[in-house]
Amino acid sequence: MTALLETQALEARYGDFQALFGIDLALQDGETVAIIGANGAGKSTLLRTICGLNAAAPEAVRHRGQAIGGAAPEAIVARGIALVPEGRRLFLSLTVEENLLMGAYAKRPGPWTLQRVYRLFPVLEERRRVSGIQLSGGQQQMVAIGRALMANPEILLCDELSLGLAPIIIRDVYAALPAIKAEGTAVVVVEQDINQALAVAGRVYCLMAGRVTLQGRPEELDRERIRAAYFGV
Repeated sequence: MTALLETQALEARYGDFQALFGIDLALQDGETVAIIGANGAGKSTLLRTICGLNAAAPEAVRHRGQAIGGAAPEAIVARGIALVPEGRRLFLSLTVEENLLMGAYAKRPGPWTLQRVYRLFPVLEERRRVSGIQLSGGQQQMVAIGRALMANPEILLCDELSLGLAPIIIRDVYAALPAIKAEGTAVVVVEQDINQALAVAGRVYCLMAGRVTLQGRPEELDRERIRAAYFGV
């Protein structure tokens, strides 16, 4: 069966520094995959490379069997792959609603509209005229997710959703995932929080120093194996 998204021997560099070494990963339709690892493991680089923000060999990234490695980011979005970046990356001078509308520039058909995003995150409708700089960290994260959904993706790549957020806000953010998946969207979640990753994912990949050190289903992975793969001890 052809994977919805896969990487094959994917490598990535920043100048002379090699950040990823031969990453093989697969995502099926409707699946949630978590990528865990410590700071500097290569998790964000992996997502950025899939999205065309870092160079890659064409055959190293495939979407529904078609080579897309190194394609322009706007072409990746047009195919239905959207990124919720680490740190949210909002346009802080724009309002909530203006930020959300920026995500719809590709004009892909699908279920996600302003009103649908507001049903998912009611607080955003209440604050739709407020600028991004006036939002809490949790509200900014909701806007970042909503902006990506406005592209009507079939694959949502989420980079460090819980980073810097209070536990109660993390709970609210992750509570949106079932509704997103119910629309048929496959999700890749990058997380440092191992417990959170294991709770939401059907499969888990662990990265360390740019390499996959462990993969499998959460129920197959005991904590000792995860710890060894995560820290290399």
